[in-house]
Amino acid sequence: MTPDIPLTDLLQQIRDCRLCDAHLPLGANPVVRASASARLMIIGQAPGTRVHQTGIPWNDPSGQRLRQWLALSDEAFYDEKQVAIMPMGFCYPGKGKSGDLPPRPECAPTWHGSLLSQLPDIRLTLLIGQYAQNHYLQDDFRTLTERVQNFRNAGAAIIPLPHPSPRNQLWLKKNPWFEAEVIPELQARVRALLQADSSPLVS
Repeated sequence: MTPDIPLTDLLQQIRDCRLCDAHLPLGANPVVRASASARLMIIGQAPGTRVHQTGIPWNDPSGQRLRQWLALSDEAFYDEKQVAIMPMGFCYPGKGKSGDLPPRPECAPTWHGSLLSQLPDIRLTLLIGQYAQNHYLQDDFRTLTERVQNFRNAGAAIIPLPHPSPRNQLWLKKNPWFEAEVIPELQARVRALLQADSSPLVS
């Protein structure tokens, strides 16, 4: 963990990180957004190729669906004064047999603790996908589906979510309770959290 330094310096250190550059097919391009005033934290998996190219997190079809789930406009979602975005792996990890490879294991232990310690106003954390959930949740659930279905067990400050990738369309069809039960509460919590935000929410 990096000793306490100004948040702007820490973010620059993360963006300059080349710790696992040799393992990355497109090279290192860490993607992170945060401000000390942020109240919502989004912890996802790792950037895809489009995010790697643009440096803008969730700048892809998965991000479009995530913003629909949250009922947030692009402007509100990318307002880092309110929303922090910290993936499990900050760089694109490469392609595997059935999609992108898992996030690199070096990122979370190297940077997450230092960054979270600089974000005192986080009130709600979204853990998107199995990697974030396995890292941050200590529970007895054996599958992501069980965790998401029992999302209230995570407490008022955390909501576990499936990944919004188009690859998960079949999961969404098989689990209609997610959009019927989880999404309304997710939107209500986000709305209550960011209601003082001047950026427009999606109506």
